[in-house]
Amino acid sequence: MTKADQLAPKIVQQLAVFLENKPGALAMVCDALAAATINIFGLSVSDTTDHSVVRMVVSNSEKAIGIFEEHGALVVESDVLMIQNDNRPGSLSRIARALAAKKINIDYGYLASMPSAKKGLLILRVTDPKKAMGILKKLDCEKLDGE
Repeated sequence: MTKADQLAPKIVQQLAVFLENKPGALAMVCDALAAATINIFGLSVSDTTDHSVVRMVVSNSEKAIGIFEEHGALVVESDVLMIQNDNRPGSLSRIARALAAKKINIDYGYLASMPSAKKGLLILRVTDPKKAMGILKKLDCEKLDGE
């Protein structure tokens, strides 16, 4: 696998884990994943009064699901896009505009990068991941041609 292939956008499994909204709940999840040598690539936490929804992309979804189910946690799987993008103004806009032009909705997303980093990691849940991948691959080609 080439470096370009490793950095290319991918369709990956996201796990949504429902936890009690209390101190230590997220720590227990992270401890269990660390003990199983599962890395967390992306994470988002949404809260309500009594529970939290932890959305995560991990290095081994199957193994993580087994761990969560052993502990009685409700887990929902979904396909999302994992995109390494440029950390500069307009990067997300370019992606969102290209998807919108082909009538692909972004249901939600999360991203992060250090201010000094050249790249960031973007996770998007879209209405049609396979179609979105084709659009993103075309965007990468146009970017290379335009530089």
